[in-house]
Amino acid sequence: MPNLPYHDPFKEERKEHPAIATEFDGDPVAMILGFKEVREAARNYEKFSSDAPFRVPIPREEDVRTVRQYPLEVDPPVHAQYRKIVEPFFKRPTQPEYIARMGKMIGELLAGACQRDSIEVVREFAIPLQSRALTYLLNMPESEAEVWIKWGTHVFRDASGVSKGAEMEAYCNELFDQAEAHPGEDFFSALTQASFEGRPLTRQELLGYANIAFAGGRDTIINTVSTIIAYFAGHPEELNWLRNDPKNIVVAGEELIRYTTPLTHIGRLCPVDTEAYGVPVKAGDLISLCWASANFDETVFQNPETVQLDRKPNPHIAFGNGIHNCLGAAHARLIVRTLLQKLCEMASSITILSETRNVEKEAAYERCNAYAELAVIIQPI
Repeated sequence: MPNLPYHDPFKEERKEHPAIATEFDGDPVAMILGFKEVREAARNYEKFSSDAPFRVPIPREEDVRTVRQYPLEVDPPVHAQYRKIVEPFFKRPTQPEYIARMGKMIGELLAGACQRDSIEVVREFAIPLQSRALTYLLNMPESEAEVWIKWGTHVFRDASGVSKGAEMEAYCNELFDQAEAHPGEDFFSALTQASFEGRPLTRQELLGYANIAFAGGRDTIINTVSTIIAYFAGHPEELNWLRNDPKNIVVAGEELIRYTTPLTHIGRLCPVDTEAYGVPVKAGDLISLCWASANFDETVFQNPETVQLDRKPNPHIAFGNGIHNCLGAAHARLIVRTLLQKLCEMASSITILSETRNVEKEAAYERCNAYAELAVIIQPI
């Protein structure tokens, strides 16, 4: 991939230690690096708990939201009950009508991009794509995407430095008010009519679901889309290979998701004093499940820093692992597959005009993660 010098900044540490002691937000954190260890820790909710409001995402989010995210920030046994309430919406990406709508929308966006002299991928392509696709997932009018597009790459921590958290929460309150007064078939109406342990959901719980729906799969999809377009700009022969053999699109999509791994890591809270693969952890402190390291573990993935579009098997954990495996995984996979299909059908070549990388700079690592800006020319077939 062009200009990607820090894609696996964890390589040397991972060879020596399955976990390292570091810090985030000034707090001590044990960052777990090895594939086997990350996968194991993700499944051990008793030792490494998600019952940590505002602290599961890294950096922590007390300053940008007021509610616990459901079902992300709860543990069993209630986790399964909270997750079951919204699972029907997250199964919709398997429906033929949904798949067809996604193809039509991404095809329209790509056709528009091909007709322009150039396009800035992040703001003018990836954000509209993610926002319009989310209206399908939540079963809302596509016109609502115009509101969400204005929230930028990340609702809470956009590159502009302005959090849209308060604006999003006010918007969601309005949607829940409308749904309670005039229920429909959308995500917000379903939540207002749902029950948990025999009672209606509280407004805090409702907002917690909405919060993760809007924030949880936003920057990850945007970053994945922009990275895929940049990858094929740097590797036109790979796009031609896929175009000539489109039956490989599903496998290629999984490899590009592994390679991108747009969410570097996620936190878990340790309820009691413990240790994480050699690193002592005090009660109340965090560990980090580092997906970006695990997905480049050379003991699991041969030549992990090389994209192999036909890589099989590919047991990546870019969507997490265990009970908290990403609810939106089917939706995200459909977006990636559809984007690959439309690029094969419609784009003869992609040329990068300018780019500004997103660079995560932390005490333990410096990682390039997608783009703040990516201007390209997409030549039509």
